[in-house]
Amino acid sequence: MGIYEELQARGLVAQVTNEEKVREMLNNGKATFYIGFDPTADSLHVGHFMALCLMRRLQKAGNRPIALLGGGTGMIGDPSGKSEMRKVLTKETIEHNIECFKKQMSRFIEFGEDKALMVNNADWLLNLNYVELLREVGACFSVNNMLRAECYKQRMANGLSFLEFNYMIMQAYDFYTLYQRYGCNFQFGGDDQWSNMLAGRELIRKKIGGDTEDKAESMTITLLLNSQGQKMGKTVGGAVWLDPNKTSPYDFYQYWRNVDDSDVIKCLKMLTDVSLEEIAEMETWKDSQLNKAKEILAFELTKLVHGEDEANKAQETARSLFGGGGAVANMPETVVSADEFADGSIGLIKLLVLSGIASSNGDARRQITKDKCISVNDEKVLDANAAYTAEQLAGEGLVLKKGKKVYHRVHL
Repeated sequence: MGIYEELQARGLVAQVTNEEKVREMLNNGKATFYIGFDPTADSLHVGHFMALCLMRRLQKAGNRPIALLGGGTGMIGDPSGKSEMRKVLTKETIEHNIECFKKQMSRFIEFGEDKALMVNNADWLLNLNYVELLREVGACFSVNNMLRAECYKQRMANGLSFLEFNYMIMQAYDFYTLYQRYGCNFQFGGDDQWSNMLAGRELIRKKIGGDTEDKAESMTITLLLNSQGQKMGKTVGGAVWLDPNKTSPYDFYQYWRNVDDSDVIKCLKMLTDVSLEEIAEMETWKDSQLNKAKEILAFELTKLVHGEDEANKAQETARSLFGGGGAVANMPETVVSADEFADGSIGLIKLLVLSGIASSNGDARRQITKDKCISVNDEKVLDANAAYTAEQLAGEGLVLKKGKKVYHRVHL
């Protein structure tokens, strides 16, 4: 089985522009491909995870990845899949986020001479002359066609800014520049990127051309990832980050341990190195056996992101907690500052927000009084005004619990 056939078997291929060429180039290690990452936060999250796993898988098969960091496009913002314009980031924030991305990506992809490349589109986008861009690139685009693109149609009802309207042109220019500088002949992305990706392919064909249609096509192949990656990423308190300071290894493990039964096989195929033969066996598992499959998924992905030691700790803690042992040694924890206390006590609402179990005071209040899913030291709490003294948070502190599966220790 070639790498392309494996990607198909793992459910990663959704759409291609020229399947015959895609198969031939990927299977023979002839692809130089890129995936873009706009630095909208100071950590990658599991929404990026599928792309990183794909890059890792394809590099092992002899193809060359380019991780494109959007220092330029990040200053505009991609309207794809968004209902409203997102916050415009400062140049300093974008540069900081890029440095964080670089460190995290190195866990998945091998960078270096004749290996993977990491480039920043600020190097060419921020120095563009606007009139020159309009003449050289803008002339290749039909406004009518752009407005028919799904990524723009979704925004027309709420208003699409001219700033965001330029995003497709800039992403297309990225592909064109990477082709010229590095011989990049593939672009990969999620379902919501298809219109932007086709725009880049067409720009290359119009600017570079070729003696035959086949020659032009072979230079501008694109591949589309299954949309499953776009659905990943939310848990208690917000996104699931790859940075252990934002999402602890235990919480990361628990996120995957708690995936829906209907998703566990899909995630094993898409994200892990577990063989397809082993996964096929797991597809026959039912009921309680699925919990073992979820453990395998959670362990493999935590090991990939945080290392085997952290994966072992997370698994041991989860087994102890849910087996009735109540161990707190490796449980995610938050140290509460003495400054957080008022009149010698601290409210449960504040503790839920500080720990990340709740995203806001309102969310914490709803969890306590409406959802009735919060316990402290295994005792259900229904009073939103509940508060705890410094003495109660001393030593091992308090164990906050949301539902049956989310634990967090708070202490001084």
